[in-house]
Amino acid sequence: MKLYPSNPVLIIDDEVHILEGQKSVLMSEGISNVICTSDSRSVKEILANQSIEAVLLDLIMPFISGQEILKHIVEHYPQIPVIVITGTNDISEAVTCMKTGAFDYMVKAVEKSRLISGVKRAIEYRQLQRENRKLRRCFHKSQLKKPEVFSEIITKNVKMQHLFSYIELIAESVEPVLITGETGVGKELLARAIHSAGNYSGDFVAVNVAGLDDLAFSDTLFGHKKGAFTGASESRHGLLQKAEGGTILLDEIGDLSRESQVKLLRLIDRNDYYTLGSDILRKSEARIIAVTNRNIGELVENGAFRRDLFYRLDTHSLSVPPLRERLEDLPLLVNHFLEDNNRSDIDGLLPLLQAYSFPGNVRELRSLIIDSERRSSQGEDLLEIIRTKLDSSLNLPFNAGTDNENISLVFSGLHLLPTIKEAGEALVLEALRRTHGNQSSAAGLLGISKQALNKRITNSHNRS
Repeated sequence: MKLYPSNPVLIIDDEVHILEGQKSVLMSEGISNVICTSDSRSVKEILANQSIEAVLLDLIMPFISGQEILKHIVEHYPQIPVIVITGTNDISEAVTCMKTGAFDYMVKAVEKSRLISGVKRAIEYRQLQRENRKLRRCFHKSQLKKPEVFSEIITKNVKMQHLFSYIELIAESVEPVLITGETGVGKELLARAIHSAGNYSGDFVAVNVAGLDDLAFSDTLFGHKKGAFTGASESRHGLLQKAEGGTILLDEIGDLSRESQVKLLRLIDRNDYYTLGSDILRKSEARIIAVTNRNIGELVENGAFRRDLFYRLDTHSLSVPPLRERLEDLPLLVNHFLEDNNRSDIDGLLPLLQAYSFPGNVRELRSLIIDSERRSSQGEDLLEIIRTKLDSSLNLPFNAGTDNENISLVFSGLHLLPTIKEAGEALVLEALRRTHGNQSSAAGLLGISKQALNKRITNSHNRS
């Protein structure tokens, strides 16, 4: 069983029953890496010989007081958050401890929920410290430690490279990850890269939660005992158990029902769950990665998605850029998807593809290239096949498929309308921009001959 956190939480108190009680509370909530000492004289040696995640510190102890230990930790180990727990509710003492550098201050007989939330905040604070240090190193060193993890993702885009560095940064964290991006950008590939970079012992398990009602969601994740509900004739393990020690990917998380969101929030907060029909609590040993192509911020604002769940899932987040924002990847991807990547018509193909917005992103490009190449093997021209496929979908204000309502939107923000000549020149410039100056492709987008386009360009130059 993997210990959490990776470094132990140290509890310091001269009363053994207090140590045992606090340790028991922490372990019941999944904080399993805990060490204790009732002798304040041993603290300096423990800190010197072992990395500590956080400290729970009693103030009133024989030999060395809690105040002295706090000062020592703040001076020599300022990165370690110290939670002071004392038997006296003294405001001035609390102020003194916080000024000295305590992370938090609690009074003994503290509520279980207060203790747990305080320790979890301290652990998250340490994780954030480490990630910030790693991130600073990433800015100075762009080389990836495990480039093989990203071998399936074809890109030379700077934003994508930054995502790779960030993935290596968070790979060994146990916190949830939220990946957002349009359909077809490669969100699941990035989730698999996180799993591979983290060296997990368990499997990568993916489940699409869209359309699952609350019972189906609970059954899929948590499993059920025989007789748990009508039709449950046999016991069944849930996907959380299948992903134990690994990663579970929750696809289309933006479509999860409100009832199921409550259960997912509890799972993330407590790292445990009940199999349907069972009263035995099981610990979750799977890292959660949530994926959506929806604007989850809008879902939170309109009440369709719980704000507290969003904050927990968003502990680590990746926003994947669409293909239209990484056009430098088109040549790499086209060559990758073409069976015959030595074709002479590739150069003519790229300007045509660069003028298209690809709402389906890399997935759409793959399907387009594979299908078109197979058709071309029957003697048809590859460029003409792709031109025909894209013709009705080209993202231009004045293509043949544009309706009157969309045309009116183009001019709705203009106080003065352009002249016919001005509008024509603007269209020519936009077509050339989208095709990176390729006049043949630009003429095709505008529905005119290359000669007619060249004449418009020449006339425009003469007037200027």
